[in-house]
Amino acid sequence: MKLFIGGLPYGITETQLMDLFSGYGSVVSAKLIMDHFTGQSKGFGFVEMETRGEGHKAMEDLNDKEYQHRRLVCNEAQVQKKKGSRRR
Repeated sequence: MKLFIGGLPYGITETQLMDLFSGYGSVVSAKLIMDHFTGQSKGFGFVEMETRGEGHKAMEDLNDKEYQHRRLVCNEAQVQKKKGSRRR
């Protein structure tokens, strides 16, 4: 189950994000979204849990909770739509 995580501290690392979720089960991957120009975190990312049950437990416990003085948003990630080519 892939989760969207918003409201992350800008200084968090992918390892810290993985550690935050590892208490809820097996973390398949943790990815922070970075600004291409500054190289800093944009304050959100994605975590993939091995099972839906683990993902739901993490969502229930972490959504709207304070973490390092920031309020987390944790919900199921939406499927990204394919971008079509534009004609000009």
